[in-house]
Amino acid sequence: MSRRRSRFRRPSVTGWLILAALVVALDQLAKAFITARYPLGEGQRILDFFNLVRVHNQGAAFSFLAGASGWQRWFFVALALAACALIAWLLRVYAAKRLFCCGLALILGGAIGNLVDRLWHGYVIDFLDFHWRFLALLFQGGHFPAFNLADSAITVGAVFIIMDELRRLRRGR
Repeated sequence: MSRRRSRFRRPSVTGWLILAALVVALDQLAKAFITARYPLGEGQRILDFFNLVRVHNQGAAFSFLAGASGWQRWFFVALALAACALIAWLLRVYAAKRLFCCGLALILGGAIGNLVDRLWHGYVIDFLDFHWRFLALLFQGGHFPAFNLADSAITVGAVFIIMDELRRLRRGR
């Protein structure tokens, strides 16, 4: 009986994989909406500081390596596959660490969302365009580089992992 009870309480990776799958689904649905509604390079003003716009990014964050001759697509595919394998292993090992695993699951979902784009299209579809005048010193026209829901999930996931580590250090472990 005690053996059965301990197995029942053992944290499972399944919930974290479901969260990652939800991120992938939402990301791909949003990208399908954008590609169906807006031609490449066009968009719509939503707020004074926010537009929806369809952009294709062949590089990584901030269009890193976007101008390369095509090899970057397969490099980023390989990098994403390796990251996904590592994250899946970490989720299995640390399934009980909620904040840490939530961060990992968000990163996994975001990585898979962008991986699907690279494999399917050869580029990542970005569509969230924030702009403020004070950003003009850093970015052309004050527009922060366009990004997508997968990128947002990766960013929030990284914040959760940092928060988990800071919490762990504060506890003195």
